[in-house]
Amino acid sequence: MVSLDKNFVETMYSVEGKVALVTGATGALGKVAAKAYGYLGAKVMLTGRNSAKLQELVDEFKAEGIECDHFAADPAKVEDVEALIKATVEKYGRIDILAIAHGFNKPQNILEQSVEDWQYIMDADCKSVYIVLKYVAQQMVAQLDGAENVPSGSGGKIVVVTSQRSKRGMAGYTGYCTSKGGADMMIASMACDLSAKYGINVNAICPTVFRSELTEWMFDPESAVYQNFMKREPIGRLAEPSDFVGYVIFLSSHASDFITGAACDCSGGYLVC
Repeated sequence: MVSLDKNFVETMYSVEGKVALVTGATGALGKVAAKAYGYLGAKVMLTGRNSAKLQELVDEFKAEGIECDHFAADPAKVEDVEALIKATVEKYGRIDILAIAHGFNKPQNILEQSVEDWQYIMDADCKSVYIVLKYVAQQMVAQLDGAENVPSGSGGKIVVVTSQRSKRGMAGYTGYCTSKGGADMMIASMACDLSAKYGINVNAICPTVFRSELTEWMFDPESAVYQNFMKREPIGRLAEPSDFVGYVIFLSSHASDFITGAACDCSGGYLVC
């Protein structure tokens, strides 16, 4: 018999009382994701490499009644990630949600790009994602106290920001496209490792260009770059960081319990043109 639980429907988007760890929290998308978790009643651990900027965020969030703390860490260093997880668990007791929103790019033609620059992008956008995912997943599994084959989503929720550039190449983006494409495949594989056995959902969102300090120049309607984007943006505009909050909350809540290993299109229709 087909049935539908009313309480599930009424609470399926809730993250209240959950503990959310957000990397890249000082970036445009990381900040709005972290604040959204806090607005909805989650306890939030903010991380990035700049302790001063993180403290500013904590002050801002706490002024709005958000329960949060920060811990500075380099996501590409195992010892930093282990210390971050330890600090989060000591503060809040567990980790229920991981949102990975850090990243780096240095566009260069492959003929001019050094192997060292390419490797730095790969480490920042792919290796670091692997490290954070691996050690947070270990913590989530430890929280199950030996239980296996738990209901989907009950072991934890992991959301990784990759990019539309994981789907398409672009001049000057040999490092970035490779790293983001690798991250998408890594997430798909980790879902196969973690979801059925441990109830941990692992998904990616793949945005197109969104407003930040680094991309503000692209939002000039008179610029050739903006006009070229509009040829392939059915939605008729570029994105704001807040446009992705719905995706993040959906993939962090029980509403997405049957979704794992997905690379969700967040492009305003970019891929359909």
